[in-house]
Amino acid sequence: MQVMDAKAAPGIQNPHHVKVSKLHDSEHAQVMHITLGPGESLKRHVTPVDVFFYVLEGRGVVEIGQERREVGPDTLIDSPARIPHAWHNESDGVFRVLVVKTPRPSETTRLL
Repeated sequence: MQVMDAKAAPGIQNPHHVKVSKLHDSEHAQVMHITLGPGESLKRHVTPVDVFFYVLEGRGVVEIGQERREVGPDTLIDSPARIPHAWHNESDGVFRVLVVKTPRPSETTRLL
């Protein structure tokens, strides 16, 4: 059994310059944990595979395609492959999101 504390997992470098931790990486899926502080954002980008997001804590704004919506804890958001998306923490608290990419991407994410 492998157990990982998502909040304590080491961060990885990323083009968004925010805290991102890789929690799982197999041939079938990839799971990332994103923490956005107040005013932080994930830049608009395109992922080569389907992604779903699960909001763990706080409130934030998600953009997928032309849609923009504020979301909070215990919300699941689908994001189809190759559709531009972004995240924004416009609140004064911490915003945490779990990101699941299926299948595991063989191409890199592309910033727009």
